[in-house]
Amino acid sequence: MDKFETFTGVAAPLPIINVDTDMIIPKQFLKTIKRSGLGVSLFDEMRYDDDRNEIPDFVLNQPAYREAEILVAGENFGCGSSREHAPWAIKDFGLKCIVAPSYADIFYSNCFKNGILPIVLPQEQVDILMQDAEKGANARMTVDLEAQQITSSDGQVFSFEVDSFKKHCLLNGLDDIGLTMEKAAAIDAFEAAAAQARPWV
Repeated sequence: MDKFETFTGVAAPLPIINVDTDMIIPKQFLKTIKRSGLGVSLFDEMRYDDDRNEIPDFVLNQPAYREAEILVAGENFGCGSSREHAPWAIKDFGLKCIVAPSYADIFYSNCFKNGILPIVLPQEQVDILMQDAEKGANARMTVDLEAQQITSSDGQVFSFEVDSFKKHCLLNGLDDIGLTMEKAAAIDAFEAAAAQARPWV
């Protein structure tokens, strides 16, 4: 997993509450166990018509937001089933950060495990950033995880809280496997001692 670094990028507005994981990535795309290739199907039923043509009105199909790295969303984002394919699709599309008033718990945790920063802010602050995002590609926001701040295109700074352990993992690019590998020396030492103490195992 890549280290999460401070970046400035386009923010796409998605002012919809209760966006569930089936909206994020519909069930027909859950057959794969690969984390790549799902970005094209992100918000599939909102992005494409029945003939697989793009729906021009959907925000991520609009030229200003095709390269968006931040998504400003409504409350209870990521509700529904606990499919990890949802953050996979978000990450594969190129989104690094989501800003919303609240998230479903499992989706929130899965974001951190997949290198995505889900920022929680009060509704009134999300509304300000939503309006900022609606300005288009020129409204670029800066996300600084180290300082725990997001800055709007006109310089308004909003501070956010984040669990210190989750922050450490994102900043150092550590998923569950990476965390285990940090203990590789201790694991090797334990296995060597165990093999010496119980050679018959």
